[in-house]
Amino acid sequence: MAIVEVSGLTKIYGSGDTAVTALDHADLTIEPGEFVAVMGPSGCGKSTLLNLIGGLDKPTSGTVRIADDDIAKMDDATVTRMRRRRLGFVFQFFNLIPVLDAAENAALPLTLDGVAPAEARRRAQEWLVKVGLDTRLHNRPDQLSGGQQQRVAVARALVTDPDLILADEPTGNLDSRSGDEIADLLKQAATEWNRAVVMVTHDMKIASHAQRIVLMRDGKIVDDVKLPPGDGQAARVAMEKAGLL
Repeated sequence: MAIVEVSGLTKIYGSGDTAVTALDHADLTIEPGEFVAVMGPSGCGKSTLLNLIGGLDKPTSGTVRIADDDIAKMDDATVTRMRRRRLGFVFQFFNLIPVLDAAENAALPLTLDGVAPAEARRRAQEWLVKVGLDTRLHNRPDQLSGGQQQRVAVARALVTDPDLILADEPTGNLDSRSGDEIADLLKQAATEWNRAVVMVTHDMKIASHAQRIVLMRDGKIVDDVKLPPGDGQAARVAMEKAGLL
């Protein structure tokens, strides 16, 4: 069963003469263990697509199914529970709480869901070890590098064992080396931990870590290309063929 099924997904902001179509009848299917990069010029609808898949916004029309549940038909409370338990989010600006240490930050989705503090911290520490932060469990964000902070964010996204990870420009605030490490970590989440991962990025080098690249322009999905493993030029070639370069 597909983890994500998007059909005819449309988002229009405003009405009448001021209406803006941010997403225009998008169709997309993502399977468990797939790492998909979404690319295109600024304003093409990448983040809108991600927000609709994640239930952060409501579509004007169309459907978003997460493991066969149509989130567009859920009420706000149900969507909130679904996001907390079945989805993980990684953003460009980490969004860590400054007064909490790495383990407490990573445990936050479990804590908010009512998991006992000791159990939440234990599971958070397990994921922090998996993402390479075994010596940084008790450090606050201001004691961590940007790359380390983003690793905490990845652990936080994975701590509830979600079906799907949504990453919006997760390397956009990092240097090249740290960005590659985070992209490799997201690839590991897909290939080793069997999570579906959807990543929005402007960076063709980062996109080349993915298994597929979905190309967008003017609110539409214009191409969907499988990437050869380790081919750093594949993203550029795909964008050139789609007329995006």
